[in-house]
Amino acid sequence: MNEQELRSLVQSTLAQMMSEPAFQQEPVGGPAGAARPSGAATVDPGEIPDIRAVDYRQVYAVPNPANPEGFQRIKATTWARLGQGRSGPRYTTAAVLRFLADNATAMDAVFNDVSPELIQRLGLFSVQTVCQSRDDFLTYPDKGAQFDPAVLAEIKAKCQPNPQVQVFVTDGLSSTAVEANVPDLLPAFQQGLKLKGLTMGTPFFVKYGRVRSMEPISEALGATVTCVLVGERPGLATAESLSAYLAYQAKVGMSEALRTCLSNIHKEGTNAAEAGAHLAELAAEMIRQKASGIDLQTT
Repeated sequence: MNEQELRSLVQSTLAQMMSEPAFQQEPVGGPAGAARPSGAATVDPGEIPDIRAVDYRQVYAVPNPANPEGFQRIKATTWARLGQGRSGPRYTTAAVLRFLADNATAMDAVFNDVSPELIQRLGLFSVQTVCQSRDDFLTYPDKGAQFDPAVLAEIKAKCQPNPQVQVFVTDGLSSTAVEANVPDLLPAFQQGLKLKGLTMGTPFFVKYGRVRSMEPISEALGATVTCVLVGERPGLATAESLSAYLAYQAKVGMSEALRTCLSNIHKEGTNAAEAGAHLAELAAEMIRQKASGIDLQTT
């Protein structure tokens, strides 16, 4: 079987599966063959369909549910894989393929780089930690918080000294999260700071960075508040989740308890623009109280 024949077989198999009830984004407990809701996945005969386009919170693959309305209420509140159905002692083919697709998406988020085009479009200059490769970054986490002296000198030369709020972006464990959220979050954050009479330092991008990379950067620039926007470890529900870590006068070796975190920034959690506004509020409060983490008093 040549490549063209194999591709044709895959397209035919997936197209057939996408027409089955488990892929129809059918409301929980709805009848087989019910009309598909607006926004449901469609199959282009010339392309392999993306089974991740189906919202599994609206699908219940077990036939004849005893309490469809009750189960629908549960499914609507979680991305957990409930009601997957089975074929004998095994999961259905549809459930297995969806798991493999979501796992592949998570792997891509970890191993792919943030596109240079996005970094350029955001107007960020780029530096790198001492990690020499993605494998180096994943194998030795401490390296993701370290910089060569020449790199720190470059950061000092290109950034505003002693900023009130220094923000930088790093890939962390999800390049997908950076690309999905930072374009909307960064302007909202900057605008929020402006409304509070605060200024943002020169933002930039760090390749192969961890949360603790904020410490040497804060020390080098003399920042009052430092914020790192970092891709979270992806899961099977989403690979687009971003976190923001902030600290008041961050220092190398500081306690984790002195960091403040806003996590789950993505379209199904806290949306990027709302997160930017909230981060401006947090930064302003840190400056007012001269504290962060557990020392920050919030109401």
